[in-house]
Amino acid sequence: MSLRVTRQTEEQSESQGGFPGAVPRHVAIIMDGNGRWAGRRGLPRSAGHSKGVESVRRAVAAALDFGVEYLTLYSFSSENWRRPKEEVGYLLNLLRRFANRDVSELHAQGVRIKVIGERSSLAPDIVTLIERAEEMTQANSAMTLMVAFNYGGRDELARAVRELAQQVLSGHLLPSEITPDLISNHLDTASIPDPELVIRTSGEQRLSNFLLWQSAYSEFVFVEEAWPDFDREIFASALKQYMLRDRRFGGLAATSL
Repeated sequence: MSLRVTRQTEEQSESQGGFPGAVPRHVAIIMDGNGRWAGRRGLPRSAGHSKGVESVRRAVAAALDFGVEYLTLYSFSSENWRRPKEEVGYLLNLLRRFANRDVSELHAQGVRIKVIGERSSLAPDIVTLIERAEEMTQANSAMTLMVAFNYGGRDELARAVRELAQQVLSGHLLPSEITPDLISNHLDTASIPDPELVIRTSGEQRLSNFLLWQSAYSEFVFVEEAWPDFDREIFASALKQYMLRDRRFGGLAATSL
């Protein structure tokens, strides 16, 4: 059963210390609804994407305040290339502007930046921006911001399997030695804990090829608001819903033992 989250009142909005339980270490967000947000206002889709960048800044600031250690944002999927050329170009330019304008501020706040996804097909200047952001912030420890760009869960798994298959062919690995942990260590998210909570905005209730392996035991919270309307209160409400869940990982609840 899905559980949708609505905006809380100011009285219900609380800081990290007011949550009813432990804040999840890793929160992943599918940022959905920019285009529909714009369409309902008679604006071009680009206006929704631009407004969505403001929500990214709010989400990062809130995650830092709440004590989240890892925040993953699904910014551009491997399927998004199918969108109109003008929209894709606008999204790529948004990434360029974000890298040029926001990375220094995130670095000053102690945020480590990691970008996951396939890079070989990206424009050289974008790859340079990604590498520069990762290198600049690699020693930071306040929080890790993981940006999924040109990312698809199936593509990620396929790349990991190809790497393992090559090791088997070269004689450095036996098929019997391939374990779930070994697969995890060959994913883009190697060394990053799996997300305990996945949030999706705009009322949609699907993964859309996002962190397919890593979200095997994630909790899901679906919010009605489109991504441009996502704010601290909605984030806090989603965290509280997560904390009220009974996470059993295939076992029995403590009260059933």
